[in-house]
Amino acid sequence: MKKQLLLFLFIIQFSFAQKAFEKGNQLYQKENYTEAINQYESELATGKHSAELYFNIGNCYYKLHKVAPAVYNYEKALQLNPNDEEIITNLDFARKMTIDDIKIVPKVGFSKLIQDFTSSYYYDTWAWIAVVLAFLFLVFFAGYYLSGTAFRKRVFFSGMFFIFLGIAISVTSGIYEKNRIASEKSAIIFAESVSVKGEPKATSPETILLHEGTKVTIIESIANWKKIQLSDESMGWIPEDAVKELN
Repeated sequence: MKKQLLLFLFIIQFSFAQKAFEKGNQLYQKENYTEAINQYESELATGKHSAELYFNIGNCYYKLHKVAPAVYNYEKALQLNPNDEEIITNLDFARKMTIDDIKIVPKVGFSKLIQDFTSSYYYDTWAWIAVVLAFLFLVFFAGYYLSGTAFRKRVFFSGMFFIFLGIAISVTSGIYEKNRIASEKSAIIFAESVSVKGEPKATSPETILLHEGTKVTIIESIANWKKIQLSDESMGWIPEDAVKELN
């Protein structure tokens, strides 16, 4: 009885979420972006997270010319679907609305190559790739076991080897990507403007002035302060309520 009740509640919740998403789309088409955001975010409140959902929220904020939440939601969408050209394009448009023009120091070396490869998919996608390959491995194993000739056994055995290698790469890439995202602690400046300090105190001299929509990396937290690093590798301290973390 308890399981049936939980299933019933899940179905109701899922149905409500679908209706909220569809209603959000309808409101977006009518250019009622604020109400569309409310509908989309009500779906987020149910625990459902998807690239499409964050992308639609980002579009609404972009239409409302709200830079920080637009960039934030596009970034969230890109985390879930790193290769989506539409998300990348819209994120670039949103970034052009930001005031700060901070130089990006390119990363080089073997670790950059590894990161470029693993970040081609979200870690959940890597997990699904591993599951599909595992199923394919079982199919090849059955073929190897049931084959009546030495040639077919060699073919299936070779296939099993390469599939197992693919599983190992997928699992390793998924774990690496999950750990990278968790440790990276990226954030978006939500304050209209914020002074970056040399020390975590209000009386410390200002080193740079940042504006909404700029992406930073959280290095350390002390009391109500966050130590951030910019894309040009410069660092400083800002109040914690000036940023919103992506993870």
